Amino acid sequence: MALTAPSRTSPIRARRDADGMAVASFVLGLIGLLLFNAVFGPCAIVLGTLALARETRRRGRALLGIMLGIADVALLIVLLTLNQSVFWQFGS
Repeated sequence: MALTAPSRTSPIRARRDADGMAVASFVLGLIGLLLFNAVFGPCAIVLGTLALARETRRRGRALLGIMLGIADVALLIVLLTLNQSVFWQFGS
C-alpha cells in the first residue's frame, strides 16, 4: 500500500476560493467607481480573471467584476484627461 501526501488544497476548497475571488472582483469593481479607482479597478480585473481561470461557479459575477474594473480604469483616464485630477468634482 503506497501512502501519498495529502494535497494542500482540495477541489472543493479551490472552488470556494475561486467563488470568493469572483465576488471580491465584483465588490472591488463596484467600489472602484466611487473610490480609489486607480487601485480597485486593476484589482477587480485581476481577481475576475483568476476566478474565471479557476473555473468559478459564479462566472457572471467574475465577468461583471472585470467589466466594472475596466470601467474604473476608463473613468480614471477620463478624470485625468478632463480635470487633470483623479477626484470627482461636483458643482463649480
